[in-house]
Amino acid sequence: MAPTLETKYVFTITARIAEVTTAGDIGQGVRRIIPIVGGEVRGAEVNGKVLPFGADFQIIRPNELIDLEAKYAFETDDGAVVYVENRGIRFGPVELLQKLKRGEPVDPGLIYFRTIPKFETGAEKYRWLMQHIFVASAARHADRVVIDVHQVL
Repeated sequence: MAPTLETKYVFTITARIAEVTTAGDIGQGVRRIIPIVGGEVRGAEVNGKVLPFGADFQIIRPNELIDLEAKYAFETDDGAVVYVENRGIRFGPVELLQKLKRGEPVDPGLIYFRTIPKFETGAEKYRWLMQHIFVASAARHADRVVIDVHQVL
């Protein structure tokens, strides 16, 4: 019998975002690029700041299912740099997703927004980030994305 899957909350990433750039309909949906311009990381074992570069690359499918892939980095309070690749999906009622696109507030509980973040770092103290699987629940706001990261045990 395989071990039971459990998760443990580890930290929250709040990524501040800038204006959306749209490359238009690419045949399989609309390509959007959303710059990541800063933010913070807060948790029991990891704290720091989101570095002001990187972006979330999205494809909005015709049914408003959003495939996303964010690439960015954060620096811990003790100076370690951690690269992040975060892939996931966002889905919900079309009218609510359209409100989000316009920057209007939407109750995050009404939107399915889940991701799988992967981390890379040369810092020994944070090597455990590369040695585990993580899943996250996220919420999109007009100026930021809030990502609660959980370690799969």
